[in-house]
Amino acid sequence: MAEMLAAALALAGRGVPVFPCVPNGKRPLGRAVPHGYLDATTDIELVSRWWTAEPMANVAAPTGTGTWDAFDVDVKPTGTGWPAFNRLKAAGLLPEPFMVVSTPSGGIHAYYVGTGQACGSLKRHYIDFKGAGGYVLVPPSVVDGRPYTLISERPHAEHQLNWWAVREFLDPPKPVRAAPTRASNGTGIDHLAVFLSGKTRPGRNAALFWAACRACENGASEAELHELYRSMQFGDGFDERQAARTVADAFRTTTRRSA
Repeated sequence: MAEMLAAALALAGRGVPVFPCVPNGKRPLGRAVPHGYLDATTDIELVSRWWTAEPMANVAAPTGTGTWDAFDVDVKPTGTGWPAFNRLKAAGLLPEPFMVVSTPSGGIHAYYVGTGQACGSLKRHYIDFKGAGGYVLVPPSVVDGRPYTLISERPHAEHQLNWWAVREFLDPPKPVRAAPTRASNGTGIDHLAVFLSGKTRPGRNAALFWAACRACENGASEAELHELYRSMQFGDGFDERQAARTVADAFRTTTRRSA
């Protein structure tokens, strides 16, 4: 019983907000945190009261900016996320996490520096992503009698996970074939550049990545891809340097996929 309180206090003391979930489950402890992860706190006295009242409550922390993003490899009777994990690893799309936790299902949570990326799920691949608006249970929480367990920590690993690139790799959209009359060079860049010029936040960078992948699939060179963002609207954290990095990432992702 003291383990749960100790874990919660340790995280809160490090500035990671926590909140209690039902014993042996993932649902927030409603009477203590009626707003779920939104009630997470680093207040040591409140944390102590929560786990004194319910010593077996599981420990949870919100994901996203300020804490971490969690890449979830699931294992179910119908399938497992390990094949997708191995494909992503081989493709270089899974950087080194700063922490890895085994989950009760037999999968893992890989922790990365938190971002504003939204949560997502690729159910066909048994892969989930916990980012902004989500939360995860942390060790030594227990579900169905099985604990979450720390596997490894690499405190100096400060990588972020590009969930958009993960989705594009595992579930690539069908290539967009530009009509010959709307593309001067057969790559679709002219048409895609017009589409991008009207894009405003949010989603500009994601749209640029998608368009660059489509143009690359149509035969555009990496140098030609930079024409895509010439007329885009910059500002609010999105600038030409970031746009250049995005099209370079798209070129590498697409050419690696087709190799």
